[in-house]
Order: sequence, then structure tokens, then C-alpha cells
Amino acid sequence: MTTGQTNTKATNIVWHDAAVSAEERWERLCSKPCVLWYTGLSGSGKSTLANAVDRLLHDQGYATYLLDGDNIRHGLNKDLGFTDDDRIENIRRITEVSQLFNDAGLIVSTAFISPFVSDRQSAREIVGKNFIEIFVDTPLDECEKRDPKGLYKKARAGEIPNFTGIDSPYEPPVNPELHLQTTGLTIESVANQVVDYLVAHDFVHKAS
Repeated sequence: MTTGQTNTKATNIVWHDAAVSAEERWERLCSKPCVLWYTGLSGSGKSTLANAVDRLLHDQGYATYLLDGDNIRHGLNKDLGFTDDDRIENIRRITEVSQLFNDAGLIVSTAFISPFVSDRQSAREIVGKNFIEIFVDTPLDECEKRDPKGLYKKARAGEIPNFTGIDSPYEPPVNPELHLQTTGLTIESVANQVVDYLVAHDFVHKAS
């Protein structure tokens, strides 16, 4: 780790079962919780797509929450950088937060590059069967053309080290639940593909 924190494990702790079960919370919200894990290069459209899906689900009355990579680094993960170790810790924390929201009954969207297969697999193991990996597959050259934050330009100029896709690797998902492309498509049509998947797998009901 590069955060300067001592890695000590908590001791003398005991798990306490809640008086209200997760299933009771889910029943109250009339939906099946899940984690929509959007992964892809910077500029691929992860955050835009996650927000569009979140809006569709919210408008249909479902309890949702979106965890965005940049937003999380303003608070919970502001002590982390972009080394491999810090990226791993970033994803570990997000996974645990996502699982807490799931336990509360919410449909959680996470929009993170999450470049390493092993980290996404760890997230899947923690969340379990309600983990839905969504690969937003946008080619690097298209992401660079978009470059909404000007990050690729800075990375190419050597101003941003460890930038995914330039001097830090991105490992594509091997078998994601959804493999989506945004190039040449409207964000609404792609968002509807996600919602259709949730309907088909009984996480939500078809809008009337």
C-alpha cells in the first residue's frame, strides 16, 4: 500500500445478526437487490450509462444508488492513489460498500474502471449471485477521441502516470453478464438493454 497506513487486522470482534433480515428489507422494497458492476476504460461511457439506468429504475419506483469512481475518491477513498495496490484497495472498499447497500435491499450501480480481472472476481465472490458484471466495451481510440476530462491527452504527455490503457493495463472481462458497446448507439438504447436483462432475470418487473 502507498497510503502510509499500518495494515493491522481488527481483533476481539463478533458478528451480530440484525433483528430485521435482508429478505424482509427486500420484500418491503418489492425488488431483488443486485450490484450492477460497470467496467471499462476511462471515457467508455460507464458513468453515463450507469446514470441512465439508475434514472430508468428510479422512475419505475425502485430503490437504487449509484457509486461513481470519481465521487468516491472525493471522500471514502480520498487517501488512495492509482498504483496497483491502491487500485486493489479502492475496489475492495467499493465492493464492501456495495454489499452493504445490497443487504439493505437496494439496486446498486458501480461505475469504476476496475482494470484487473482478479479484483472483479473478488467482488463477485463477496457479492455472490447478485453480482452483474457489465463490460462497457469501447475501443481505446474511441475513448481517446471522446476524452471528456482531457485525461488521455495528459497521460500521453506523461503528466498522469499509471493511466489505464496507456501505461497501466486493462484486463477485459472474460465472461461478463452483459457485454455492451456504446459506439454508434444512443445511451437510451444501451440503458434499456441493461433494464431488459434485469427484467429477464427477475430482479425487477417490466414497466407497465
